[in-house]
Amino acid sequence: MRRPLRAIAAAGLLAAGTIVAVALGGNASADTQICEQYGSTVIGNRYVVQNNRWGTSAQQCINVTSTGFSITRQDGVAPTNGAPVSYPSIFVGCHYTNCSPGTNLPVQVKNISSAPGSISWNYVSGTYDAAYDIWLDPSPKRDGVNQMEIMIWMNRQGSIQPIGSPVGSTSLAGRTWEVWRGSNGSNNVISYVSPSPIPSMSFDAMAFINDTRNRGAITNDWYLTSIQAGFEPWQGGVGLAVTSFSQSVNTGSNPPPTTTPPTTTPPPTGGSSCSVKYTPTNVWNNGFTAEVTITNTGSGTVNGWTLNYNLPSGQTVTNAWNATVTQSGTAVTARNAGYNGTLAPGASTNFGYQATLSGAFAAPSSFTLNGTACARA
Repeated sequence: MRRPLRAIAAAGLLAAGTIVAVALGGNASADTQICEQYGSTVIGNRYVVQNNRWGTSAQQCINVTSTGFSITRQDGVAPTNGAPVSYPSIFVGCHYTNCSPGTNLPVQVKNISSAPGSISWNYVSGTYDAAYDIWLDPSPKRDGVNQMEIMIWMNRQGSIQPIGSPVGSTSLAGRTWEVWRGSNGSNNVISYVSPSPIPSMSFDAMAFINDTRNRGAITNDWYLTSIQAGFEPWQGGVGLAVTSFSQSVNTGSNPPPTTTPPTTTPPPTGGSSCSVKYTPTNVWNNGFTAEVTITNTGSGTVNGWTLNYNLPSGQTVTNAWNATVTQSGTAVTARNAGYNGTLAPGASTNFGYQATLSGAFAAPSSFTLNGTACARA
């Protein structure tokens, strides 16, 4: 699923959101009703609550309390195969020049020791997701779109799905998550989707940031710019609420991954027969994502692998996960990460990447693993 960026009308946000925040007096003490499209206010002299009705002209209103907010009106309706109508949310950090009071964001990932947070939700019927959003960028941006969005889906109702395609699962913060990866055309997105609704949760957001880094989507030099929590409604949503929210970002030292992809790949110690399955997971007008699955079909164990192939003209890899992927001209070299280099007979592993695209999409025609030609699966 592709969708436009939240708060897509940047000029409108700057004009409307900032002015409304001033008109509301900045810091809400009693309940505050916000119906303005990009209206916002401050609670606890620490967090910003925003209406952020970016995807529809239909009316939406939220009631802001001293600890969170609830949706009191939501007239918008959007098809479930497209974008939601809004993202009413509470946040710390900076969102399109609107920065929470006293925030230490943006800050580089390598300077963050922990980011403890907690949230409690109230769910109702409708079609929506409840998402904790983490935004990162290579520069300390306080304005405009960030290049990386991490979405933690703690609930989803109805036939909706995250951007991109599923790339596996992982265990973080004591729970198992389905992982999706893709791009909305403006920024990359990695989504962690809970298999069942989570009514409340306390966790360290760095667990998700570090996992995203270990997938090669960011580096330790990138900047965390904001952490947000709210709802993306497609239909309905009156009564949805963030009843409590807290989020801190503690600076210190965030060490790099303990398993670093090798700069060279050792030769296999056993058979080298192989098969490769190449799957385009998402293709749009100027880019795509793909997943490559390698299977050891030989009789011996492969200890360390290098996969070589050529991309058709007009395709350029921009980032990758679960492997170190480099490109020279049309020639691509993918080397195992530190945790997936051993393939027993019959075992498989996969990696993926995002690439730019000029012209029609086409898949590579052949692959070699450690110098041996592989069958196409």
